Amino acid sequence: MSQKIITGISSFGMSGKVFHAPLLSVHPNFQLKTVVERSKNEVKSIYPDIKRAGTFEELLKDEEIELIVINTPDHTHFEFALKALDAGKNVVVEKPFTQSISEGEKLINFADKKNLLLSVFHNRRWDGDFLTVKKIIENKLLGRLVEFESHYDRFRNYIQPNTWKEMPENGTGTLYNLGSHMIDQALTLFGMPEAVQADIRILRTDGKIDDCYELKLYYRDIKVALKGSYLVREPGPRYLLNGTNGSFLKYGIDPQEDALKGSVIPGSTAWGTEPNANWGILNTELNGLHYTGKVETIPGNYLAFYDDIFKAITIKTSPYVTAFEALNVIRIIEAAIESNKSKRAIELTK
Repeated sequence: MSQKIITGISSFGMSGKVFHAPLLSVHPNFQLKTVVERSKNEVKSIYPDIKRAGTFEELLKDEEIELIVINTPDHTHFEFALKALDAGKNVVVEKPFTQSISEGEKLINFADKKNLLLSVFHNRRWDGDFLTVKKIIENKLLGRLVEFESHYDRFRNYIQPNTWKEMPENGTGTLYNLGSHMIDQALTLFGMPEAVQADIRILRTDGKIDDCYELKLYYRDIKVALKGSYLVREPGPRYLLNGTNGSFLKYGIDPQEDALKGSVIPGSTAWGTEPNANWGILNTELNGLHYTGKVETIPGNYLAFYDDIFKAITIKTSPYVTAFEALNVIRIIEAAIESNKSKRAIELTK
């Protein structure tokens, strides 16, 4: 294995252009060698030293490439990841991992058989607001946590033309898209719930894919609600936590995606830091003293995902985002879809 991990990206769409290429191109432990771009030639104008490939098969045939990022449309994740593993490549799959539990299980078993890394890009585990929420829970700053609610809202009241993301035959929708991140965060904090209840809807005029969801995850001692919608023009709180001693309320969203879209170099000065105006409000009792005030948001760091992938490949550690954890996200999504159809809570098998 080379000193740097030679890497290829299977698409230069939104996730390739905004997330994977910027992160990998500046990471000291990776060499981004090739990006697949089938019709356009944008990659060379942004990264002149990176090779442009016209087909996915070129990545598979390149013996130097050790890691392939599967960031093609959702409905192709299984097929392309399977081909990459069969070609002896380590694999990072863009979320959602797959579109079914059975597809995910097949990939996990095949990666184990081939002794190759298989992980999923659940980068929002490294959002600054989530890191802050996680720390507040771990330090029991609210006493015993009794209620957790998170929102991932946007305002997009139109149907985007000419994209697979708006086509129901591709098995896509807001629950698979934004919901994957929220479910992964909840499972990271609380583990698998006992049951799932969901209300999933199409709200936009002429919409074809779900664009609004509300999930209730049932745990013994805590209420968990995850909500997302494309028709929220005036956003409410991103996170709302209540405990026996107090509450934490957080507005705003992690700034890393906007920074990447603005071509800010990942890891540069003040990377991932939020302005004071977006810091969360903590109102609680600490050691017998009432405290109310802002809590500085921990800086987010998407580069940490690839720090971990480097270690997992080079010293064969289990990645922080395991494929099995990503598969549990798909289990929740499938249970939520069943719940929405049957209008009842779906119990999850242990």
